[in-house]
Amino acid sequence: MKINRRKALGTAGAGMVVAMALGGSAQAAPAGAAADTAAGSAANTATGAATGSATAAAAANSGQDGVDYVFALSEAEPGEYDGGNLRGAHAGNFPILDGEDASVYYVHLDVGGIREPHWHPTAWELNYVITGRAKWTMLGTRGGGGYDHRTFEVGKGDLVFAPQGFLHYFENASGDEPLEVLVMFNTSAEEPDDDIGILATVNALPRDVLAASLGVPVSALDQLPTEVDEVVITRHR
Repeated sequence: MKINRRKALGTAGAGMVVAMALGGSAQAAPAGAAADTAAGSAANTATGAATGSATAAAAANSGQDGVDYVFALSEAEPGEYDGGNLRGAHAGNFPILDGEDASVYYVHLDVGGIREPHWHPTAWELNYVITGRAKWTMLGTRGGGGYDHRTFEVGKGDLVFAPQGFLHYFENASGDEPLEVLVMFNTSAEEPDDDIGILATVNALPRDVLAASLGVPVSALDQLPTEVDEVVITRHR
């Protein structure tokens, strides 16, 4: 697999800027900025979540000609799951990304939260740990044959690259604090439209074929769910 280094570094650099912006969002804002933010919130209500984030960002930057280039990621409508949430900027809600092969997601995992094992058929993935600790597992193929299987932990400030097509997952490795990760892709598609999850993969197979592959009787799979569906984020039970 050949990676365009220029695109990869460019995406990573943009992600660092977003991460720093998110990290600084808790600081107090000047009175004028607070008024602008309130105006942005009103615009959000009027126009809906999909376009509201860009409107709020424009209000927060009142007087600057940057509305097309700014997206309020921290104010985007989150996808909520049992175990965490994610919010993102993609071609569907940030039109300037259309055709640029770029998107970014802010992932929050609660204690015990897990990003479902999955892979991306058409994109690589860069992950920047904003806060907390993450445990990763990655599975791909080696150039000379065989599998490349890794399990490791990373912390605040670390960057993890998942090559296109590699099966991978990450989970919150801390027992007392949330995990926040900024995830960047070289695709403008909305997440999880560009990933195939482990649950859907397993359940798309006939039970007898799955049982034969695992070397167990079909009856051993009786307790498995049967839905071919997205999990995205879950938690330890």
